[in-house]
Amino acid sequence: METDDLTPAERRVWDAFPRGEGVDFREEPGDSSVDGAGWGPGRTVRAEVLRALLLGARPAAAGQVAGLKIKGARIIGALDLRYAVVDHPIRLRDCWFERKPLLYGAQLKALVLGFSTLPGLTAATVRVEVVLRLSCCRITGPVRLQGARIAGGLFLQGAVIDPAPGEEAGEAALQLNHAEIGTDIIANDLTVHGQLRLNGATVGGQVQLDGARLLAPGGIALHAETLTVGTDLRAHRLHARGMVNLSGSRIPGQAMFTRSELANPGGTALRASSCSIGELWLRRCPPIRGVVNLRRSTLDMLHIEPRTWPERIAVDGLTYRTLAPHLPAGERLPALEREESGYLPYAYEQLAAAYRTAGDEAAARTVQLAKLRRHRRTLPRYARLWGLLQDATVGYGFRPLRATLWLLALLVTGSLAYALHHPRELKQGEAPDFNPVFYTIDLMLPIIGFGQEEAFAPGGWYQWLSYLLVVTGWVLATTTAAGVSRSLRRQ
Repeated sequence: METDDLTPAERRVWDAFPRGEGVDFREEPGDSSVDGAGWGPGRTVRAEVLRALLLGARPAAAGQVAGLKIKGARIIGALDLRYAVVDHPIRLRDCWFERKPLLYGAQLKALVLGFSTLPGLTAATVRVEVVLRLSCCRITGPVRLQGARIAGGLFLQGAVIDPAPGEEAGEAALQLNHAEIGTDIIANDLTVHGQLRLNGATVGGQVQLDGARLLAPGGIALHAETLTVGTDLRAHRLHARGMVNLSGSRIPGQAMFTRSELANPGGTALRASSCSIGELWLRRCPPIRGVVNLRRSTLDMLHIEPRTWPERIAVDGLTYRTLAPHLPAGERLPALEREESGYLPYAYEQLAAAYRTAGDEAAARTVQLAKLRRHRRTLPRYARLWGLLQDATVGYGFRPLRATLWLLALLVTGSLAYALHHPRELKQGEAPDFNPVFYTIDLMLPIIGFGQEEAFAPGGWYQWLSYLLVVTGWVLATTTAAGVSRSLRRQ
């Protein structure tokens, strides 16, 4: 381009570029790029001048590394670097862009746009050798980074992405689907008005969303199906309005949602089905508003307080080794009643297994008993009687002491009754000495015989008492045997 056409501001940039020196147009260090539309000619640089420099209009000075390093400029026109190969770092901090940069298919060394104000960014399939920084940017249009390949990290902390209403309707506000990030995505305190899309993305290190605000009410706030993370997904104090969708994701470390607010009333708030996650933390979260779907996922540890579960959950096929914090089974069981598919035997088995892993056999038995009671409610009314009988007598085999107490109470009742009113002898002179305790045992336990039942016969209402003892003894013996058999099969 003709250098005679350069303005004084552009001349400063032109002369600094070969030596990689910085040009600071700010009047004060605290100048905000939000006000850049009103900056005058002394701070205005045409995008075509920057493009010419980046594409070789001026070579590097001898022994120097050329580069574009500007602060506080008003950049007019479109910085069009589509398909360009740029061998110089680009640092445009605190700048105001009249039009969105076009970087589709470009190959860049490094791109830093921190604290700048942009009407959007088109950089799908961009290749960046070092780092891409959008920290604390204010962006009023979609950010397209789908298919990007960044060897280093992507920095979005403190950025605000708020596309104007109606702009690119139906498009995600921040698109990173199928991107490959060599190290980390650092997006703490990021605010996105619309969808953050990470479908199929691969991140070598962490994804950090601590304090982020993802706002897509009634839609999908975080769309991260089949996301692959090298270590952790950190989202402490995440504020999500809309679904958080992690279906099919692979997170070998921790998925941390501690103190996060997840809300999608009338829909699904958290969908993490078919995931493989080391540890899923929902610690100290307020009650989730919307369905939680963890179907078919595999977790090493699930940390969630009972109050955090929403009114409806979907946990069919969910597998976890440990459950934290360790609480009595009675506090964990109500959540299983919220399963939207109804009674799921596997959910109870999984909870019982977690208690066994923790060494709490009593809690595991409580869960197994709750499972049988829940199953009984699914049976026809006529089929519930046998279950009720087993529950009342021996707690389905989990409460064997209960049968002992029943037997002891009946033994005391019968012994006292027959001690006061001896039954008559069936054959005078041939009966053994009457013993009310062993007579009662003879009536109650059919497999034991002390010769008392065959030698004596009660009369009147005592005969009806004997019938009651015989029937009750048979019932207790049968239900106890069934319960013991069930316990042995579980072992």
